[in-house]
Amino acid sequence: MKLKCYSPIDGSLYVERETATSSQIERALASAHTAQKKWRKVPVSDRCSLAGKMITSFEEKKEPIAEELTWMMGRPIRYTQGEINGFVERALHMTSIAESSLSPVKVEEKEGFDRFIRHEPLGVVLVIAPWNYPYLTAVNAFLPAILAGNTVLLKHSSQTPLCAERLQDAFNAAGFPDGVFQYLHLSHEDTEQLIKNPLISHVAFTGSVPGGFMVERAAAGRFISIGLELGGKDPSYVRADADIDQAVETVIDGAFFNSGQSCCGIERAYVATEVYDEFISKAVHLVKQYKLGRPDNPETTLGPVVRPEAASFIRNQIDEAIAQGAKPLIDSSLFTDNREGSAYLAPQILVNVNHDMRVMREETFGPVLGIQKVQNDEEALKLMNDSEFGLTASLFTRNYETGIELGDRLETGTFFINRCDYLDPALAWTGVKNSGRGVTLSTIGYEYITRPKSFHIKKIS
Repeated sequence: MKLKCYSPIDGSLYVERETATSSQIERALASAHTAQKKWRKVPVSDRCSLAGKMITSFEEKKEPIAEELTWMMGRPIRYTQGEINGFVERALHMTSIAESSLSPVKVEEKEGFDRFIRHEPLGVVLVIAPWNYPYLTAVNAFLPAILAGNTVLLKHSSQTPLCAERLQDAFNAAGFPDGVFQYLHLSHEDTEQLIKNPLISHVAFTGSVPGGFMVERAAAGRFISIGLELGGKDPSYVRADADIDQAVETVIDGAFFNSGQSCCGIERAYVATEVYDEFISKAVHLVKQYKLGRPDNPETTLGPVVRPEAASFIRNQIDEAIAQGAKPLIDSSLFTDNREGSAYLAPQILVNVNHDMRVMREETFGPVLGIQKVQNDEEALKLMNDSEFGLTASLFTRNYETGIELGDRLETGTFFINRCDYLDPALAWTGVKNSGRGVTLSTIGYEYITRPKSFHIKKIS
């Protein structure tokens, strides 16, 4: 079976690969299982040293990696090196805290006893990564897993297969032992069967809610741990006391960067009545400055979405909302590359929206923002929590004490004040409701790719 990646730039076939055969899958599993028995005995400091070499090797290739990324998933070339920079930031942070995070946990002294808890690696970890931030989402899972003493099999999206190969090159250049990190190009069916394999001890999946259901079904009855990051419909609330210029710039960037194809991007905004008109006016002005076009053009600031089918889904959601009474504020004819049937579509702001509309409830994953006027904090909180998702939520205010109080009442994994759409590797990345389960990043992330093992020693004189 062949894996084919068609570039959203021009629809051309950009990458073609054979998917792994059953014998190749079995060999990779056996290699990972065997390697893990030795790798877990390697001191954490030595694992970190190798990780540093891998990061350096990867960063040295940032220019060709960025160009490949633009062609595979359509992000403007002026931005793609930013993902490599983000990869390095997260990788270095997780490496820097590995020894302290994985050191034994000492409990209080008890006469005649020695007691501590060690972090034991789980075994072979399967990482299933998506196309929209293919390096950032992958590194969240695979590097902490390896630093903790696990081995990793990476299954990358069929849209971004070269990412897995580039990562393998970096691991090989760093001198990692065979079997510690491997990738497999897999069909959906083979991925599901791999999850069921008894040699897999943990699955880290980033993708859609239906994909998360598949992972849970495949892992059912095996009693293994799984981590699911399933996207969101992330809200933003602009209070009357916000810095409006800063709020507009941040919210619009959070909504339209990467053509809105971000699990933690802003997809719905609620703005206080007192500043609503000002916010709308400045937001519309800013969105009109975007330059839609081929992402390999350095002048482009808004590229295509990943596939024409994705663009059709987004257009249908917009058209349905307009039919229900929403008002579009952006004239799509201003964007000459906007074409029906293509992956290129104009950005859009919708007002007169409500939660009866899919555009305010269902994940859009495109350059569209619905903006709703609210009378007060209580109305904003009610609407922000009125969602099946709960990945991030952002609030714009100068009153940080009140902001934190409101944040305590939001059903979300990450709460921002005066920023959005950013993962700080020192903070736990997690979600609630249909945004998933489990944690990556931060010292807490290490707890999810290890198991605690308690040592209870009675001293005999």
